[in-house]
Amino acid sequence: MRIVGTDLEIQREPFARPFGFKGSAFHEKWNLVVQVVDEEGHVAYGLGGLAVLWSDAVVFAAHTEMGGNVLQAAVLEYALQCAKDVDFESPLELFDAIVDDVFAYGKQITGNANLRRTFILIAMVALDNAAWLLYAKRNGISSFDEMIPTQYKSLLSHRQSRVAIVPAVGYTLPMDELQGLLDHGAYVLKIKIGHPGDEGDMVAKDKLWLSQIHTLAKDHETSMTDSGRVLYYLDANGRYGLKESMAQLLDHVDQEGFLDRVVLIEEPFQRPDEVDVHGLPARFAGDESIETVADVETRVEQGYGAMAIKPAGKTLSLAFGMIEAACAAGVPCFVADNACVPVLVEWNKNVQARLPGFPGVKGGLMESNGPENYATWGRMLSEYALPDAGWLRSQGGAFVLGDGYYGHSGGIFEEARFYTRLFERNK
Repeated sequence: MRIVGTDLEIQREPFARPFGFKGSAFHEKWNLVVQVVDEEGHVAYGLGGLAVLWSDAVVFAAHTEMGGNVLQAAVLEYALQCAKDVDFESPLELFDAIVDDVFAYGKQITGNANLRRTFILIAMVALDNAAWLLYAKRNGISSFDEMIPTQYKSLLSHRQSRVAIVPAVGYTLPMDELQGLLDHGAYVLKIKIGHPGDEGDMVAKDKLWLSQIHTLAKDHETSMTDSGRVLYYLDANGRYGLKESMAQLLDHVDQEGFLDRVVLIEEPFQRPDEVDVHGLPARFAGDESIETVADVETRVEQGYGAMAIKPAGKTLSLAFGMIEAACAAGVPCFVADNACVPVLVEWNKNVQARLPGFPGVKGGLMESNGPENYATWGRMLSEYALPDAGWLRSQGGAFVLGDGYYGHSGGIFEEARFYTRLFERNK
């Protein structure tokens, strides 16, 4: 198959408040929508959301927020043009054929020879999603299970009935809103650590922050974790420079009596290739720094005990290979968000729902933080192709998934009219 026509649109969604992490913050989500047409006239659409701060903090700091988004959008435009030069049988082949060229282009336009590969991967999500839906149309596929390549089907054969919704607790989240999340049943919290400041200030602030959150959460009980307690998933977003600093933080957590609640620590170090985490008393997970399948294998050797999989952040195509590598090493996977809009939440959820349960949690584990980040979340749900679907909304801190969910594949094969109508401008 070959893509012979492409188009691109942008939709901007403001956050309810600045989304703070990595010692900084951004204020809105740029959602990129692509249209692709193949040589037989099949048309498909794909959506992807940008996240410059998450994908490369150096690029984010070097530009205005809008300027960084413009650069990342330009990467997608370049990828769309590259895709028209490729004959492929599956989206996996298309991804492999263009990713290195797109990465080289990203380095060129940012002027950054050390550009993080994640900067171009998240830009490619919209194209990758469109390619999978185009592939499905050409092959008469109407379900996510059918769309999974044969070599990965056994790795994604589970059918979780519940997936924990892990809300992101950023530095700017008001404590009354955190209390509301707990009161509504949240049983795993993704807590952003790595406060602004030098290493010493950061660690001191993180200690106080975790103790403050634990004070709110410690008395809440749940039937959805093995311990019956609310668990903490710490996300440092690569802010820690030294292994010793992380050891100090964990020593504080241990002294305060809640080390057993820390279910994982995600992407702790600025230079992850240089730090082995063996000996630290926690399960560590790779996120931004796992940019290739080989990176998964490297982190396992360094003592990492989990991998964050991001279909909506690094493409579904790459997610399949990362899951395979993690499973081969006996390391559990979970899916993490990038302040995703509902359409992209469902792409993520289709993967998480089919992974094995996460240790310590009864069922799956998936970060999803739309309600906390968007004042417009209710509107976005109402615009979804299946707005009344029960699986879209939290039920006791989880997505509850039944036959209806699996039968509809979360609705990803339905046309997302709120986004696709953007292409009607010339009609």
